[in-house]
This record gives sequence, structure tokens and C-alpha cells, in this order.
Amino acid sequence: MRAAVIVFPGSNCDRDLAVAFEQAGADVTMVWHKDSTLPDGIDIVGIPGGFSYGDYLRCGAIAANSPICKSVADHAARGGYVMGICNGFQILTETGLLPGALLRNAGLKYICKTVGLKVETSASDYTNGYNAGDVIDIPIAHHDGNYFADAETIARLKGEDRIAFTYTDNPNGAQADIAGILSDNRRVLGMMPHPERAADAGHCGTDGVALFRALAGALTTA
Repeated sequence: MRAAVIVFPGSNCDRDLAVAFEQAGADVTMVWHKDSTLPDGIDIVGIPGGFSYGDYLRCGAIAANSPICKSVADHAARGGYVMGICNGFQILTETGLLPGALLRNAGLKYICKTVGLKVETSASDYTNGYNAGDVIDIPIAHHDGNYFADAETIARLKGEDRIAFTYTDNPNGAQADIAGILSDNRRVLGMMPHPERAADAGHCGTDGVALFRALAGALTTA
């Protein structure tokens, strides 16, 4: 598996994501946001958490217009895999690769803690290391994690089994308790919680390991 991790001004989880990919067996390349093309042979693009461009204008909005994002969109259009975590999820909605938007937390406060996530589907290369209905513990760290979409979009996500994770105790007001969603071809995943921060026993949790291992297994055998 070959992975590219995009680095924006203000990214602060890029190294964490790269290490999680590497521990799953990936060859990782860090890609600067001003680059206009991805390296050849990339299987998955990881868009990390942080505060790209200081979250000015709107979280992820400026980053979504960086030169590299055109190449990321082209990669997704060819059927390539893309995973956006936290600020990366915000960027994916701003690029239109995933529907909806991430709004200010309902409590108007930044939240940083470990939360329970329910695995809503195991029918994706990201989640097939879990069973649907499993509850896993994954950290969150966000100020704008309140997932919003219109009723038609929420119904479509539910009907097409594209909700990857929900919160067991909604911390931010997200509609339908949504913590992560999949694209219609199930190869783009956006999620607010940080599985890369639950991928090492030294970080007091390993519930994110199965996600990276499942992805590596799928891409290695593809």
C-alpha cells in the first residue's frame, strides 16, 4: 500500500496519520499543499486533522482550494481511496467529495476527549475489521464537528448504508449522531474522531488499529 499524507499550513496530525499508515505496512509520502500532483502509484490519500490556514473563513474552505486538492479530487474520481480525519473531513465536504457540512459544536466549545463510537457498517474497506454494532473508543478534538446535511441527504446516507460511525453519546450536536460517512463508491471516508490517535498501546488505546489494518489488507490484495 502506498499512501500520501497531505500537509497544509496548520496541519498538526500529519505525522500521527503517517505513523498509523506505516504501522499498517504502508509506504508513506508527505505531500505539501502547494504541490499540484500526487506521486505516481498512490493508493490512498490521507488528509489529516489540525487547523489548516488557521480555520479562517470557514474550516477547510481555504485548504479545499489548494493546488493539491484538484489532484486529490481527480484521484477520487478514478476510484482512488481518500480518508479525511477531523479537519480532513471538513476539507472533504468543502471539496464536494462528501456531502454535508461541519458546523460549530452545539455547545460552542472545543471538545477534546475519548468518546464511544458505534460502527454502523462493516461493508467498507475501512470498517470491515469491525463488526457492525461494535462500540470502539476513539479520541475527538474539534470545535466544528457538528455534522449537518438536509433531510434528503441524511435519508440517502442511511438508505445506502453510508454512515460509517455514530457517536454513542453525541458530544457536538451532529445530526443523526453522525461521526463519519462514506462516499457513494465507499472509497472516500470522512470522520471527525481520530483513529490515528488510537493506534498505539502507548497512547492508551488501540481501537483504531483495525481500521488501518483493514484498509492495508484491502489495498494489498486489490
